[in-house]
This record gives sequence, C-alpha cells and structure tokens, in this order.
Amino acid sequence: MRFAIKTFGCKVNQYESIGIATAMRKAGFTEVYDEKTAEIVIINSCSVTGTSDKKACHEIEHIRKINESSVIVLTGCFPQVFPDEAEKTGADIVTGNSKKEKIPAIVEDYLHKREKKLEVSELPKIYEGIELERKDEKTRAFIKIEDGCDRFCSYCIIPYARGRVRSRSLDSICEEVMGCVENGQKEIVLVGINLSCYGKDTGKNLADAVEAVCGIVGVERVRLSSLEPELLDEGMIKRLSEQPKLCPHFHLSLQSGSNGTLKRMNRRYTAEEYYEIVCNLRKYFKNPAVTTDMMVGFAGETEEEFTESCNFAEKVGFSKIHVFSYSIREGTAASKRTDHISEQVKNERYKILSAIDERLHKEFLASQTGTIQSILVEKPKSEDYANGLTANYTPVRVYGSKAKRHSIINVRIIGAENGYCIGEEI
Repeated sequence: MRFAIKTFGCKVNQYESIGIATAMRKAGFTEVYDEKTAEIVIINSCSVTGTSDKKACHEIEHIRKINESSVIVLTGCFPQVFPDEAEKTGADIVTGNSKKEKIPAIVEDYLHKREKKLEVSELPKIYEGIELERKDEKTRAFIKIEDGCDRFCSYCIIPYARGRVRSRSLDSICEEVMGCVENGQKEIVLVGINLSCYGKDTGKNLADAVEAVCGIVGVERVRLSSLEPELLDEGMIKRLSEQPKLCPHFHLSLQSGSNGTLKRMNRRYTAEEYYEIVCNLRKYFKNPAVTTDMMVGFAGETEEEFTESCNFAEKVGFSKIHVFSYSIREGTAASKRTDHISEQVKNERYKILSAIDERLHKEFLASQTGTIQSILVEKPKSEDYANGLTANYTPVRVYGSKAKRHSIINVRIIGAENGYCIGEEI
C-alpha cells in the first residue's frame, strides 16, 4: 500500500518524519508524495500554538475531501498534549510522540480490524531513537541529538508535548553522522527540542557533541539549530570556538528584550545576561551571525516594555529576527492571565518590529561585502548562477559559476540585494 507523510512544525518533527517513513518502507509500504494517490496519510503534527492544532485538523479535512477512503494517522505533539481533542478529529489512528517506529504495526492492526485507534502513551524517561534511511540527497543532514525541555516558559506547551530533557549517546550520534558522510552530505545540523541542554541528564554537554561530530572524517561543517541562552556561558562558548568546523551562526532565542516581560514569560535570564552571551559569541567567533525569535504582544506587555524590546534588538544588531505575535496556548500558565493584549495592538507592534528586522537584515548583508567566504552549493535553480550558504548562514548567489551541488567553493562578496549577497568565485 502507498503512504504519504505531511509534516508540520520544527526540524525535530522533520527528522522524525524521515524515521517514520523508514519504518513504513521497511514494513513493506511504498512512499509517495501526493496525498491524492496515498492510501495511508500520516500527519506529524505540531502544537506550539492553537493555530498549529488547527492546521492539523484542516489537513485531515482536506485529505477526506480529496481521498475519502484513505487511512489517516495523526501523530506528534497535538495528540500527545490533547489526546481527547485529537480523537475527535477525522483521523483513524491517533498516536503521540512515543515509539513512532511502531506506527507501521499500528497501521497494519487497523487495516485488519478497521477499528479507530487511540494509542497515546507516556513519554519515555530516556532518549528514544528511531532508525533513519535517507533516500534523498539534501545538501545538509539534520541529526536529532536531544528531546524534551525542562524550562516550562509560561506561554509554552512543549514540555508537556515532549517531556523532560533526554540526550542521545555520542556513539549513536557519530554512527548516524558517518552514514550521512557516506551519503555525500558535508554539513551536519544538530537539532533538538532544547539543544542547549544536551547532556544535562547524562553528564555530557553540547560541546561534547560538537567535538565528537567535528572529529569525524568527511564532515566539513557542523551547524547548530535554535539555542536557548541559559547554558551558554563564556567557558562553553570558548570551547565551541575551538572547533573550526563549527559554523559561526547562532539562532539564540530571545522572545523579549524587556526584563519585565521576560520575567512574566518565566524565561531564566535577563536582557543584560543575554547581551553578555552575544558579546562572548562575537569575541570568540570571527564574523558570526546572531539570529533570534522575538514575540510581540505577550500578556501584560506595556508600551514601555515593547519599546525596551525594540531598543534591545537595535543594540544587539541581530542579522535576522523571526517576529511573531503571542497567541494564547491553552494548558499553559500564561493562558490564565487576564491582561492579554488586543489583536490590533499586536498587529501594530508586529509591523514596527518587523520593520526593524528588515533594516537590520539589510545592514548585516551589506556588512558582508568585501569578505572572503566559503559557500556550500545547493540544488541549482538556474543555469545562470549557483546558490549557497556561507558558514554564518548568509545566502549567496554566484553568477556564472558551474559549481556542482554539495561542493564547497570560495567566493568574494561584492554586494547585496533582495535578501541575499552577490559573490564572485575565486
């Protein structure tokens, strides 16, 4: 039978969807990429916001319209946190975030009995791996090394969806990375739900994982996905900087530049402490890019606090900001607050901070002019140019280059336009 997977949410979900597909193929199912022709459709859901839940529900409705007879599997964070609501959707099978490699067996049981199944189990206490067979040839490989979060920020449901911090063994990480190298992938991206906390439960830390992966022959770049700030002290940053393969791009989640707002969010740092981390990154890494997430309109955010947040973004000089508006997430501490901000005010603040982001991004791209960079060439979109990303995650277009995908070439940045830099091969 044919199956297709629809993935919502973070890079961890994307990684796990590859694992689900691997398990399905090993069980004898055939993967397709068109939901209309799939007899089984697996939805790997996100639940970071209420809108995320709605996307999964709408996808189920969409599938029923285009392929009424298909078997629909709803898995991931939405059913893990809200199993009763998930069961009320049109999905035939509802599972959570545990033992996703068992989805083929659950599907086969359903096909035999044709009885709706709800199988959401308790999350494991230790890291739970899933086998991956990478059929594609993506330029970079995502490697999940950590699951769970212990932080319980007041707006966030993820600790309930993913459980406590669990770290993968270094041996297991390295084994998968070596397979990626054999597959021709030169850049490894380490991902996790709270990546900064890697090793908290095993006596290791993030630097241990980075050093292990950087030491593998054939790996040319190692990149970190989104990081929480708390554990990045100067010693950790200095140690990371001693790995020349580690890319100097740090997506360091901020959420707000106001200490008052950060406290209500239950974030465990101040704006001053965050700024010190950024200064240390710039002290130990050459030409780093620092990107972030910033939320506008969190419960109780005053005009003064929003202004503080904007001024802080300017002070840091982020190379890119992912701006988003706060939305109430049922089940969190913040959802019980009575000082929520109107949608009109949120929209106004979103526009203001987005304009700051646009200007800072242009300034960062312009600052790269005149530098010599290496880029990892991606899948060609035109015969006229090659696209790629520098180590600090700057998108570069090189006209006239015949460089092949997966190759790393040196370029001189000669300008910037339309959200990317222009490079000439040297």
